[in-house]
Amino acid sequence: MSRGFVKEDDQEETPLVPPRADLPDGVTNFMTENGMAELLAEKQALIDEKASIQASTEQEKRVTSNFINAKIHLLDERIATAKIVNLSEQPSTEIRFGATVTLKIGKTAKSQTYQIVGVDEADISKMKISFISPIAKILIGKKVGEKAILKLAKEDRVFEVMEIRYSNS
Repeated sequence: MSRGFVKEDDQEETPLVPPRADLPDGVTNFMTENGMAELLAEKQALIDEKASIQASTEQEKRVTSNFINAKIHLLDERIATAKIVNLSEQPSTEIRFGATVTLKIGKTAKSQTYQIVGVDEADISKMKISFISPIAKILIGKKVGEKAILKLAKEDRVFEVMEIRYSNS
């Protein structure tokens, strides 16, 4: 049937789904085992949500279902391209993907601890930073006692590596 014979009220908008965390083209989608578990749990939650859609009209149900399907599609792409890094195989004396790193920042006496993780796992409130972030990039390859310098517009910020460990938590 020609689109000319369809009432405008029957037109459904394509759902606008927010993109997942940015992963530049050509960059491997590294992930920890925990990160993969989180993505699989997120997918299951979306499947459960789709199965229990409560909508007042069929159109509302279709729109909601399409939105959830679009989110699942983006999630499936990330799951399919994930390369899980076995943290027990990382060099224990050097910062690599998955490392939990304790840093002394600048001249402050207090230290901060971050884990370098995949883009979908990164969450600064949980002290998890993406491996493609500027801080992670300058830390990769460093060892305890070494310093990394992040050049900012008005200053250089110095990070001294105090401890490196690898764990799946």
